[in-house]
Amino acid sequence: MSKVVVVTSGKGGVGKTTTSAAVAAALAVRGYKTVVIDFDVGLRNLDLIMGCERRVVYDLLNVIHGEGSLNQALIKDKRVGNLYILPASQTRDKDALTMEGVSKVIEQLRESFEYIVCDSPAGIEKGAMTAMYLADEALVVTNPEISSVRDSDRIIGMLASKTKRAEEGEDPVNVHLIITRYDPDRVDGGDMLSAEDVCEILAIPFLGAVPESKLVLAASNSGIPVTMAEDCDAGTAYFDIVDRFLGEEVPYRFLDVQKKGFFSRFFGS
Repeated sequence: MSKVVVVTSGKGGVGKTTTSAAVAAALAVRGYKTVVIDFDVGLRNLDLIMGCERRVVYDLLNVIHGEGSLNQALIKDKRVGNLYILPASQTRDKDALTMEGVSKVIEQLRESFEYIVCDSPAGIEKGAMTAMYLADEALVVTNPEISSVRDSDRIIGMLASKTKRAEEGEDPVNVHLIITRYDPDRVDGGDMLSAEDVCEILAIPFLGAVPESKLVLAASNSGIPVTMAEDCDAGTAYFDIVDRFLGEEVPYRFLDVQKKGFFSRFFGS
């Protein structure tokens, strides 16, 4: 049975698109046929991070409005055989999204894919509400700072009340927490909320923290999902997150300050 997974948050700039790309790529690497959809109509960044911007011919809105078929719009990743991208339109307004049209696209995708990852725009406007409406699972992405956490709390409330599952009285959307841009040194210095603090405030299952890393930006600029980048702690963290999402018991990493060895302390590096 296929699952629709929305990657969402209240605040912009927390790493939703990076997370969507990383999670989708990791699911595909783990053997699941996966498609990731960009719902950020008018901006469209997912194709850049996935490295397929030059291959976009048709997009989500073309499919919804009958201007192209779903097969024409889907872009197959060149690195992982069972990973596909459905890009957003860069020239239209979010009002062109219709719930009926999105529902038809999702139903078509359910016939072929095990995981349908929806990259939601920030906030609570139409694109975000449309992205979450049909979700079975939700990955709430937040930075460890109070305004981001507060906005995420509002999104959690909407996932409990504004989805198809909520309207039809079905089992609620399974909601999970991912903390991005985490820096244990700053937590230790009191400049950043700890993962424990965030978990206590939001009270949803914790999938893991992604450490702050310059390699995330470098991978995005190169069109590579961070889970496909070499020697990257952030990519390792996302694989841990996906494995926990799939039900594996994986020890938590990247939450504590790394203790320096003798030579590091001696030479000050």
